[in-house]
Amino acid sequence: MIARHSSGLALVAGGISATGFAPLALWPLSLLMLALWMMIVFQAQSRKAAFFAGWLFGVGHFVVGLNWIAKAFTFQAAMPGWLGYVAVILLSLYLAIFPGLAALIGWWIGKDRPATFLLTMAGAWIFSEWLRSWLFSGFIWNPLGTIALPLGQMTGLSIFIGTYGLSALLFAGAGGLWLLFLKRWQVAVPLIAVFAGLALIPHPQPKPITADQPLITVVQPNIGQQDKWQAGYEDQNLQKLAQLTLRTDDRPRIIFWPEAAIPDYLETGYPARYYYGRPPEFVRQQLASLMKPDDVLVLGALKLEFDEAGGRAVGARNSVFAMDAQRELIGRYDKAHLVPYGEYLPMRPLLSAIGLSRLAPGDFDFWPGPGPRSIDLGRFGQAGLQVCYEIIFSGQVVDPDNRPDFIFNPSNDAWFGSWGPPQHLAQARLRAIEEGLPVIRSTPTGISAVIDAAGTVRASVPMAEAGRIDMRLPAARSPTLFARYGNVLPLGLAAILLLSAIAIRVRAR
Repeated sequence: MIARHSSGLALVAGGISATGFAPLALWPLSLLMLALWMMIVFQAQSRKAAFFAGWLFGVGHFVVGLNWIAKAFTFQAAMPGWLGYVAVILLSLYLAIFPGLAALIGWWIGKDRPATFLLTMAGAWIFSEWLRSWLFSGFIWNPLGTIALPLGQMTGLSIFIGTYGLSALLFAGAGGLWLLFLKRWQVAVPLIAVFAGLALIPHPQPKPITADQPLITVVQPNIGQQDKWQAGYEDQNLQKLAQLTLRTDDRPRIIFWPEAAIPDYLETGYPARYYYGRPPEFVRQQLASLMKPDDVLVLGALKLEFDEAGGRAVGARNSVFAMDAQRELIGRYDKAHLVPYGEYLPMRPLLSAIGLSRLAPGDFDFWPGPGPRSIDLGRFGQAGLQVCYEIIFSGQVVDPDNRPDFIFNPSNDAWFGSWGPPQHLAQARLRAIEEGLPVIRSTPTGISAVIDAAGTVRASVPMAEAGRIDMRLPAARSPTLFARYGNVLPLGLAAILLLSAIAIRVRAR
């Protein structure tokens, strides 16, 4: 029965498996669908059939999990809204290659024995997710390990094996269900027992926040994407930010505003026509008026790049600036991992000729920065910066030569519909656990949050609400094993799993 309808079942199983991610978090369904998918792949009659079953699973998985991408296209007048659904499907057809690759490797090495197949699938999935994180600039949204967040102590193991290693643990749990169906009791029962034990152990209690930690204010103005770049809305939007920033006490603090919080340029030296009548001195004065004498404001704004003559802008940077109350810019970070078609248009001459444009407004592309950097905030310590979806790249969020005291992740999730923001928050929580660092998120429309180094959300502002968070910054932990060695650890686990499967197969022969 399964073999006869394997293609349709693989597609449906992939779609249902994505319900384990936020906001639904139906992780038991994900495990059941993974078990069903492994059964389908194991019964495949050829390498081609195994890859196709994996690819169909991936299509369903990504179409459902990434449905929020279609919403982004409704904010760009230059492109029709229906193109967003086409983009989701096309992206899913590409991303599905990676589950297809895992299925092919799993069947090729482990087709003779269920236990060998399970080991191979778990190792191959780790490798496929790592490959997806960097190939063609990488898009590792919703790695399977994110589903483990509701499962108690299990996510804490990411300090040893990373998020991609958590994916292998989920395969172990799903594989136990599959082996239980096959009545392989000797392997199935221990696997399920270990998985259940890890899931039932509660999360460790987060460390208390002490009085010597810096005070912070996180602002969420609830400025929708439709209003963000509208001409004439500059003062109104700044007023929303200002109302949520002002306070009566004089205690020094760090104030966090979202990605691209203001449309104005903060740096001096540009030709006057680029300032649109709002010179940077005036803008900085406006910002400084909201601050107490020892405050630091960290906010997203744009930086322009000019031709050699200095008279014409040829590119832009999606930047984060730190400014003190004396109107001095004390640090800047330029986003390094840019979004294809969002912040730059690949093959621009060809695609622009047929009427396509990037989703972010503007006539030229953004330029990437050099990668993870920490900026010095004086008395407040070192801040690591990751703009928007940069935070999803496990093992790529911290400058190893200048470890920060926390990570600031300004974002603009107003593009992301109702599913994207909670998924984004979930991935930020995993980065906090892996690196042993608190993560602060400020977004225009939510979800803004303060996450401690154990991945616990200590405070948040819900979606589509204006609000602020006032609290002390959670403390960082000592560098975790993952913080020291990064994705060498999950890749090492993948190698052990694959080599073990090969050794079992050779010994059986």
